[in-house]
Amino acid sequence: MDFSQKMLRDNALNDKVIIVTGGGSGLGKAMTTYFLELGAKVAITSRDIEKLQNTATELEQQTGGTCLPIACDVRHYDQVESMLQQVLSAFGKVDVLLNNAAGNFISPTERLSANAFDTIIDIVLKGSKNCTLALGKHWIDRGEKNKTVLNIVTTYAWTGSGYVVPSATAKAGVLAMTRSLAVEWAKYGIRMNAIAPGPFPTKGAWDRLLPGELKDQFDITKQVPLRRVGDHQELANLAAYLVSDFSQYINGEVVTIDGGEWLQGAGEFNMLENIPKELWDMLEQMIKAKGSK
Repeated sequence: MDFSQKMLRDNALNDKVIIVTGGGSGLGKAMTTYFLELGAKVAITSRDIEKLQNTATELEQQTGGTCLPIACDVRHYDQVESMLQQVLSAFGKVDVLLNNAAGNFISPTERLSANAFDTIIDIVLKGSKNCTLALGKHWIDRGEKNKTVLNIVTTYAWTGSGYVVPSATAKAGVLAMTRSLAVEWAKYGIRMNAIAPGPFPTKGAWDRLLPGELKDQFDITKQVPLRRVGDHQELANLAAYLVSDFSQYINGEVVTIDGGEWLQGAGEFNMLENIPKELWDMLEQMIKAKGSK
């Protein structure tokens, strides 16, 4: 079966109401599309209402579902509360929060201003906290069960990474929040999970990370043991499963979907991947020669 095919059965998300932050483009749009196809009602948020409206119209025509665009800057708690009230007014409830809104750029850390560092922290960590706290308080106050928060993190949330230090710092905080609340809020019927995607190229995000000719100079597939990047449907399949009732015993987990990229970069001797076959043959003979003495 083609890995780009859809995974879950039709109507697997029937009657679910899902909020997707950063849902107007890229991976947020891809996940929203699949949620709608599976029967969910989805509210998409970002700061750009025009982009959201265009996306919502496109996806409703494509899927026949209901997509509600709401302008919201997740860095501001009052805007998050207002967004939540708009979703409740439209749909009457919320079942799932997908914290997908993010920001990132590559830079030597010493070149960053304090404001540039704060911008990423505020969107990724503070924004995820704001949305999680607002939804969590709402669900707990009303005694609503079977609710889910799904956070999009990254593999360098636990390894760290140079040149994306604000993002690594923020994502590590989101991952810690995910695991902590998975324990604390389970008694309220709230599950917390995360996805750590590897390379899933999107025009907007990748243009900012690797501007100009950098994309051509760095072949990201060489960093992935499977030698390819991810297909957006693969991520959408995983996200749909984790927010569905099929995954009710999964709580506090971070699922990596990166083709083995972080493992290739983590091993002490993984650079030996670059040794040609002829040199391996010579090294093998040298080792055998030493062993026979």
